[in-house]
Amino acid sequence: MAEQLGFALITPYALMKSRTGGIIGRLIMRTGCELVGTRMIAPSAELAKSYAELLRRHGDTKGTGIDEGELLSKYVEDTFMPDPETGKRRRVMLLIFKGEDAIAKVNRAIGHFSTHMQSAETVRDTYGDLMLNEAGEVTFIEPAAISAPTPEKTAEALRLWVNGSEEDGGIVQDVADVQEEGSERTLVMLKPDNFRVPSARPGTIIDIFSGSGLRILAAKVDRMSIAEALEFYGPVRDVLREKLKPRSGSQSRMAIEKELGVALDDETEKQLGELVGPHLGEQQFNELVQFMTGTWLPDCPESDFDKPGEARILALVYTGPDAVKKIRNILGPTDPSKAAPGSVRREYGQDVMVNAAHASDSTDNAKREMAIIKVHRDGLQKLLTKHGI
Repeated sequence: MAEQLGFALITPYALMKSRTGGIIGRLIMRTGCELVGTRMIAPSAELAKSYAELLRRHGDTKGTGIDEGELLSKYVEDTFMPDPETGKRRRVMLLIFKGEDAIAKVNRAIGHFSTHMQSAETVRDTYGDLMLNEAGEVTFIEPAAISAPTPEKTAEALRLWVNGSEEDGGIVQDVADVQEEGSERTLVMLKPDNFRVPSARPGTIIDIFSGSGLRILAAKVDRMSIAEALEFYGPVRDVLREKLKPRSGSQSRMAIEKELGVALDDETEKQLGELVGPHLGEQQFNELVQFMTGTWLPDCPESDFDKPGEARILALVYTGPDAVKKIRNILGPTDPSKAAPGSVRREYGQDVMVNAAHASDSTDNAKREMAIIKVHRDGLQKLLTKHGI
């Protein structure tokens, strides 16, 4: 079967309750599909109404005896619309998955409404809710995530949301459940080691960050180009070249003394460090760029520097009081072996480079890094066009 694009919308309530990571992890793990796009959207009344009407027209019961189309249509009209009292919009997160039979797999992972939602196997089993009165009538639903059941309906819904996200998506502002006054914004990047195989790991890391009490304002799946990596990590380059001088001098001295059987003095060791250190620093910098982009910098022609890389990252913008400090405390130090138990890098880091995630170390750097990654842009239109949608 050819690869398809499937999608899921995480509802405003699920986002507000910080169930985002759990839902993302469940969808990746249960589908085995690749997360290829995501966008935070604050839908306008027009976009919410259009989607509610689309769901009403789709109107599938899916054999459960419950008209999910009508239920979800009313739910969207109630919860996706701007707050009637304040006029502030609500957050919705669009996730796009790619893989064989992706649409059916995403729908199975989300699950359907049932009066026996007890297995905790699907997203709705765990994060959704359904309440009936004594007459068996539905009085309350919380779907947690919404999708579409067929390629035709998926394409229609994706076109609606991707077109709408150009105006209503990106780094959402002035939304109902986010207090930005007196808050900071910071960038988190889930690194390529989280996406080597489909697993719940990216979602689990997001779930750990939810302990900060911060809100997500933006989300973007990105393939960092060489140009972006050079700009993003440029400040590290000279630091590595200088920092590695003492170590390279010491190691060079030991190697020469062992190989040639001659004794060298401290001044010679220092000179060796001055000579070898910059080369070792450059080697490590190239390894970092390769890790983040999937491309070996010395072999890449400058004409290809702006092309999207082979490796995937997930960029997230968090906001809240002391956001930079809170996120970095949860993340842990660069060296996972020095991180506290329960921190992201202690649990998922491998070494100082392959260490699960990056987080901005200041609000100024957060602004610089967000501009490099262009978190306000998504490229979802190109994704749909590539797959004939």
